[in-house]
Amino acid sequence: MIETQGLTKAYDKTVVVDNVTLQIPAGGVTSIIGPNGAGKSTLLSMVSRLLPMDRGRASVAGLDVSATPSDVLARRLSILRQDNHIGSRLTVRDLVAFGRYPYSKGRPTPEDLGHVRAALGYLNLGSMADRFLDELSGGQRQRAFVAMVLCQDTDYVLLDEPLNNLDMKHAVTMMQLLRRTADELGKTIVLVLHDINFASCYSDHIIAMKDGQVACQGSPAEIIQSDILRGVYDIDIAVHDMDGNRIAVYYSTNSPTNSPTNSQAARGAAPTIQQAKKSSPAPGGSVIRWSGQSGVSRQASAPKPEI
Repeated sequence: MIETQGLTKAYDKTVVVDNVTLQIPAGGVTSIIGPNGAGKSTLLSMVSRLLPMDRGRASVAGLDVSATPSDVLARRLSILRQDNHIGSRLTVRDLVAFGRYPYSKGRPTPEDLGHVRAALGYLNLGSMADRFLDELSGGQRQRAFVAMVLCQDTDYVLLDEPLNNLDMKHAVTMMQLLRRTADELGKTIVLVLHDINFASCYSDHIIAMKDGQVACQGSPAEIIQSDILRGVYDIDIAVHDMDGNRIAVYYSTNSPTNSPTNSQAARGAAPTIQQAKKSSPAPGGSVIRWSGQSGVSRQASAPKPEI
């Protein structure tokens, strides 16, 4: 489990993460959603110790992030940042091998090389393993970075906008792969997503952030609701059930929530998060789990093959 208590980060007088206390369940896929500037990436960076926290504490599997030695933490927690820049001219294989550094210290063993081959195969990168990164498309490079993170073979994997630069096909493939990674390898996957429909279709647990705080959290069925999403994003979002998934529609000005009979003027002001909490129970009468409470999660129980 990942836990934070009172986690806070500010730049000058601007607070970007404001006293966040939450529990991210072990196992499965947790997606962090919310508008730009909500504090999603900053929260992930503090949990992974890429950014120092101003106040509060974070722990991963009981390890205090601030106090645990780097090599110990790197064997339990890996992260893919939003922006990744490599100055050296590396091949895909070289990059993926960096994931083994916490174990090999730059001197890979046959076991380390086996992990590299497995990660390349898992991301379907075998045919381009010896190509240089600057010869790849943005989407191919993104897959190579994800392979590097998986090659690190940690129980907890944090991914900040892993769908960057991916077209529709490869975005779907990436989400399917992350779902498999949680289910087949027993990993805990935590990712920041802007596409709420990917979060809805592939997540066990969703955390919605706004203005540096956790607005609400729970299962996709609990969070992907029009009133909840309107409170998070400040726009009308229609939600439809399609093939067992809750799909949010927000592209069209003619969506049901924007029709004249359902306009904001007719409804009155859009409900706040707390109003939605009181008036919009999730399907089946389940209660949305709000800030500071753990939502529904599913522990992966499949045996853990090596990667």
